[in-house]
Amino acid sequence: SEQAGPMVLATPPDMLNDLTTEELKKEILARTDGRNSDKMGEKTRFYERELEPLISELSKRNPIPDPKDQIPVVQGTWTPVWSTIPFQDALPGRVLDESYQIFKNNGYYANMARYAPGSNWKLGWLKFASFLLALDLIIIQKYGVVGDRWDIENVAIKQSIRFAGEPLSIEKANKWFDDLVPNEAVEGDVKAEMSVENVDTRATKRLNTAFQSKPVLEHLYIDDDFRVVLSKREENMRPSYTIAVRRGPPTAVSARNPSLLRRESFFNRPFQSNLLGSRKVMRKLMAARQ
Repeated sequence: SEQAGPMVLATPPDMLNDLTTEELKKEILARTDGRNSDKMGEKTRFYERELEPLISELSKRNPIPDPKDQIPVVQGTWTPVWSTIPFQDALPGRVLDESYQIFKNNGYYANMARYAPGSNWKLGWLKFASFLLALDLIIIQKYGVVGDRWDIENVAIKQSIRFAGEPLSIEKANKWFDDLVPNEAVEGDVKAEMSVENVDTRATKRLNTAFQSKPVLEHLYIDDDFRVVLSKREENMRPSYTIAVRRGPPTAVSARNPSLLRRESFFNRPFQSNLLGSRKVMRKLMAARQ
């Protein structure tokens, strides 16, 4: 069954005007917490019912609407905490806090995730999960801006089999990406290929379909630590939505403004603080109703 959000399910759009941008971001994080494993149909209905009004209001306040200005801000490491992109769950057992989007300053970026089948099973022998194998998957893409739009090109899909007991940390994720795509790499240096084994036919087909596509990407909202992304597998496809938070310091942004290094990542803040923020939002909305 679908879970209820931390506030009332329907928030009148005129009341959203009373919320600060930080309150809107906290409310989105609070509502999506623990819901990324929902079935796709549930996610779609959840977005339409609860998230769309919040994101619509947040997008009106996008501080960086020009894609060219978004390029330096997006560089660094992010985690997609909630998404309706189907191929992200082409394999079972994706580990949320070991999932990353890493943008380099040379025009390459990676969607990367640890898949540990069985790691999310609530079984008595779960303590032995560290002895099981996990599959780390990386999708390498090129990014840039053409005209006034993001331009995305799929380059390669690769995998690595590792022990599930050794987490795919931010450091290991970045090193793997660096090994595959050095910082000095330029267009043509990375071989275009899909190299995936040890997955079933259905998963291989879904990954290949994604690899052959020409993705579309748009930031509905982006700042130094929070992104809401609309994407499509192809221009004529139904849109998907992703909420991503920064992991670690915003390196590219910090070079422009060192004070940003002192900002704490949304993902690293205790979730309790997000819930408390959500309760403050609820009290403000309840007061507005009276």
